[in-house]
Amino acid sequence: MWTQKTIHLKAKHRGFHLITDEIEQQIPELRDLRVGLVHLFIQHTSASLTLNENADPTVRNDMEAHFNHFVPERASYYQHTYEGDDDMPAHIKSSLLGSSVSIPLSNGRMALGTWQGIYLGEHRDHGGSRQVVVTIQGE
Repeated sequence: MWTQKTIHLKAKHRGFHLITDEIEQQIPELRDLRVGLVHLFIQHTSASLTLNENADPTVRNDMEAHFNHFVPERASYYQHTYEGDDDMPAHIKSSLLGSSVSIPLSNGRMALGTWQGIYLGEHRDHGGSRQVVVTIQGE
Protein backbone atom coordinates (compact mmCIF):
# COMPACT_ATOMS: atom_id res chain seq x y z
CA MET A 1 0.00 0.00 0.00
CA TRP A 2 1.17 3.47 -0.88
CA THR A 3 -0.54 6.67 0.22
CA GLN A 4 0.37 10.31 0.34
CA LYS A 5 -1.18 13.37 1.93
CA THR A 6 -0.27 16.85 3.01
CA ILE A 7 -0.72 17.73 6.65
CA HIS A 8 -0.60 21.14 8.28
CA LEU A 9 1.31 22.00 11.43
CA LYS A 10 0.11 24.84 13.61
CA ALA A 11 2.24 27.98 13.62
CA LYS A 12 4.99 27.82 16.23
CA HIS A 13 7.35 30.39 17.66
CA ARG A 14 11.00 30.27 16.69
CA GLY A 15 12.81 27.27 18.16
CA PHE A 16 12.71 23.49 18.17
CA HIS A 17 9.35 21.85 18.78
CA LEU A 18 8.44 18.23 19.48
CA ILE A 19 5.72 17.46 16.90
CA THR A 20 5.48 13.66 17.02
CA ASP A 21 1.98 13.65 18.53
CA GLU A 22 0.73 16.36 16.17
CA ILE A 23 1.90 14.32 13.18
CA GLU A 24 0.56 10.99 14.48
CA GLN A 25 -2.89 12.52 15.03
CA GLN A 26 -3.04 13.52 11.36
CA ILE A 27 -2.02 10.12 9.95
CA PRO A 28 -4.35 7.52 11.50
CA GLU A 29 -3.61 5.28 8.47
CA LEU A 30 -0.52 4.06 10.32
CA ARG A 31 -2.63 1.98 12.70
CA ASP A 32 -3.51 -0.42 9.87
CA LEU A 33 0.07 -1.25 8.92
CA ARG A 34 2.15 -4.10 10.27
CA VAL A 35 5.39 -3.01 8.59
CA GLY A 36 6.41 -0.08 6.42
CA LEU A 37 8.01 3.28 6.13
CA VAL A 38 6.78 6.85 6.59
CA HIS A 39 8.57 9.71 4.89
CA LEU A 40 7.96 13.29 6.07
CA PHE A 41 8.97 16.22 3.86
CA ILE A 42 8.51 19.85 4.93
CA GLN A 43 7.66 22.18 2.05
CA HIS A 44 9.53 25.21 3.36
CA THR A 45 13.08 26.57 3.08
CA SER A 46 13.17 28.23 6.49
CA ALA A 47 12.10 25.30 8.68
CA SER A 48 13.47 21.80 9.14
CA LEU A 49 12.63 18.31 10.36
CA THR A 50 14.94 16.19 12.46
CA LEU A 51 14.87 13.45 15.11
CA ASN A 52 16.17 13.98 18.61
CA GLU A 53 15.53 13.76 22.38
CA ASN A 54 11.83 13.63 23.25
CA ALA A 55 11.93 13.75 27.06
CA ASP A 56 13.97 16.71 28.29
CA PRO A 57 12.84 20.09 26.89
CA THR A 58 16.23 21.62 27.69
CA VAL A 59 17.60 19.72 24.69
CA ARG A 60 15.32 21.76 22.42
CA ASN A 61 16.42 24.99 24.14
CA ASP A 62 20.08 24.02 23.77
CA MET A 63 19.57 23.17 20.11
CA GLU A 64 18.10 26.62 19.48
CA ALA A 65 20.90 28.34 21.41
CA HIS A 66 23.59 26.38 19.57
CA PHE A 67 22.18 27.01 16.10
CA ASN A 68 21.75 30.73 16.85
CA HIS A 69 25.41 30.86 17.86
CA PHE A 70 26.55 28.65 14.97
CA VAL A 71 24.50 30.57 12.35
CA PRO A 72 24.25 34.18 13.54
CA GLU A 73 21.91 36.86 12.26
CA ARG A 74 23.19 39.97 10.50
CA ALA A 75 26.46 38.42 9.31
CA SER A 76 28.23 41.05 7.21
CA TYR A 77 28.63 38.68 4.26
CA TYR A 78 24.88 37.88 3.86
CA GLN A 79 23.49 39.29 0.63
CA HIS A 80 19.98 37.87 1.00
CA THR A 81 18.73 40.36 3.61
CA TYR A 82 15.49 41.89 2.28
CA GLU A 83 13.20 39.40 4.08
CA GLY A 84 14.52 40.19 7.55
CA ASP A 85 17.48 39.41 9.77
CA ASP A 86 16.19 35.90 10.54
CA ASP A 87 15.64 34.80 6.91
CA MET A 88 19.11 33.92 5.61
CA PRO A 89 20.09 32.19 8.86
CA ALA A 90 16.81 30.24 8.59
CA HIS A 91 17.76 29.01 5.11
CA ILE A 92 21.19 27.91 6.34
CA LYS A 93 19.76 26.10 9.40
CA SER A 94 17.19 24.37 7.20
CA SER A 95 19.92 23.12 4.86
CA LEU A 96 22.08 21.92 7.74
CA LEU A 97 19.30 19.98 9.45
CA GLY A 98 17.34 18.87 6.38
CA SER A 99 13.85 18.94 5.01
CA SER A 100 12.86 15.31 5.54
CA VAL A 101 13.00 12.28 7.79
CA SER A 102 12.15 8.64 7.10
CA ILE A 103 10.92 6.46 9.95
CA PRO A 104 10.20 2.72 9.93
CA LEU A 105 6.69 1.55 10.81
CA SER A 106 6.09 -1.42 13.06
CA ASN A 107 2.75 -2.77 14.26
CA GLY A 108 0.78 0.39 13.52
CA ARG A 109 3.27 2.86 15.00
CA MET A 110 6.35 4.78 14.02
CA ALA A 111 9.29 2.73 15.30
CA LEU A 112 11.05 5.59 17.07
CA GLY A 113 13.56 4.83 19.80
CA THR A 114 12.59 5.20 23.45
CA TRP A 115 13.91 8.76 23.69
CA GLN A 116 13.34 9.86 20.08
CA GLY A 117 10.84 12.36 18.78
CA ILE A 118 10.24 14.34 15.62
CA TYR A 119 11.32 17.98 15.81
CA LEU A 120 10.14 20.90 13.78
CA GLY A 121 12.96 23.42 13.63
CA GLU A 122 11.17 26.73 13.21
CA HIS A 123 13.92 29.08 12.15
CA ARG A 124 11.88 32.25 11.51
CA ASP A 125 10.54 34.63 14.13
CA HIS A 126 7.10 34.44 12.47
CA GLY A 127 7.16 31.39 10.21
CA GLY A 128 3.44 30.67 10.21
CA SER A 129 1.80 27.30 9.69
CA ARG A 130 3.88 24.67 7.93
CA GLN A 131 2.96 21.97 5.42
CA VAL A 132 4.43 18.48 5.51
CA VAL A 133 3.99 15.92 2.73
CA VAL A 134 3.58 12.47 4.29
CA THR A 135 4.29 9.43 2.12
CA ILE A 136 3.47 6.03 3.60
CA GLN A 137 4.48 2.67 2.21
CA GLY A 138 3.52 -0.49 4.03
CA GLU A 139 1.39 -3.56 4.47
